[in-house]
Amino acid sequence: MVIGVFRATNVRRALSLVAINVLVFLVAAEVLALAVFYYQHGWLYYIDPNIPPFAAPAESRDETTLAAVGLHPYFGPIHRPGIPFDIPPEQRAPGDSSPPDKTNNIGFVSPHDYPYARRSADEYIVGIFGGSVAAWFCELGVARLVGDLSEQPALRGRSIVPLCFAHEGYKQPQQLLVLSYFLSIGQTFDAVVNIDGFNEVALSPINEERGFDASMPSAAHMEPLINLINQATLTRDKIESLTTILRLRDRLAALAARLNATRFAAVFVVLERIYRATEQEYQAERVRFDALPSNPPSSSVIHVTPARRDGEGLMARVADNWATSSAMMQSLLASRGVKYLHVLQANQYFTSRRFSEAEARVALAQDSPFKASVERGYPLLVKAVQSGALGHAGVNVLDATHLFDNEPAAVYVDNCCHYTRRGNEILADAIARAVIAGYQR
Repeated sequence: MVIGVFRATNVRRALSLVAINVLVFLVAAEVLALAVFYYQHGWLYYIDPNIPPFAAPAESRDETTLAAVGLHPYFGPIHRPGIPFDIPPEQRAPGDSSPPDKTNNIGFVSPHDYPYARRSADEYIVGIFGGSVAAWFCELGVARLVGDLSEQPALRGRSIVPLCFAHEGYKQPQQLLVLSYFLSIGQTFDAVVNIDGFNEVALSPINEERGFDASMPSAAHMEPLINLINQATLTRDKIESLTTILRLRDRLAALAARLNATRFAAVFVVLERIYRATEQEYQAERVRFDALPSNPPSSSVIHVTPARRDGEGLMARVADNWATSSAMMQSLLASRGVKYLHVLQANQYFTSRRFSEAEARVALAQDSPFKASVERGYPLLVKAVQSGALGHAGVNVLDATHLFDNEPAAVYVDNCCHYTRRGNEILADAIARAVIAGYQR
């Protein structure tokens, strides 16, 4: 009997010690987590007003939805109506808290549906064409352009109306096709600015690799849509990668729900690290999915012109198509009395600009999929501007390849080709000068 009581007492004592140790561990973990959180954020976890809610990443065009992107029968990939164009906070104008602009009835980012009907004789309608650099210019540079043009004596008293017809991945002859279509349905312009060059030389080699002719819309943007429309183009590797993407997104959704609900700093700190690691894995898998080749386009119900695969002749064809398309835009607009300006856009892989260490880390990537193509193709575009087809066609061209050479502030936001707000404002000033110079010829 005494032995039994002794054993029970020992068990209770052992359980008490375990409970005390567990409690001490939990308190210590919570205190340590509070210290880590305070070091990272500058606030105590329980009163931090800056903890944003966590969320699972939205489905993308590369996965199971066409919610944001569709396939236009004339233009190729285009956004669906009502999709917001989100500007990073650091690129917004000071004090700008307005909601993001959204895509219109066609899929271009604009507050106006197209075709836009001139509301008065005083309106001066400027069309902006091109790829993603032009689309970003519509958001970050066009206000500066409007201000610059409004100050010119030639346009005094005119109301400047910018209309954006730019979309990421677009390259010639897409700009020509978009212009032709809208002219055919009654869209009027006073001036048209076409900002391009980078996509033509950067994306055309990718087209050739994936079996698309260089003149076709960007294969990198087309293939995900073709895959969704015709599953025969999905390879086993792409299906497995897609499964991994969906699994990781589900895991992120579960982690986000637990992060948003927890009241303990220790749990938050641990789950946040798991969330960030999973998010990194998710993004890496999406990059891998993009890089995986699809089955040949010949297996698709959507027919694209097959690649010619003439090797060294590719860039010469790209430059010729680029110049010819622009000359045709000039011809279409000149017959209507519309001023046309073609801008050969600046980029970080064909430039004399000296980069600061901070900007170089953001803007330059030796493993960029575009670097070699741009270095090989841009000299041919510059040649076409100076003495080739564009010069012979009388196209008003702004060669902006050296526009940023002497600018001390950062002008690139990524290692592709896109500009900061400052970069877009410099471009706007140059475009305004070139447009006005066109009136003085």
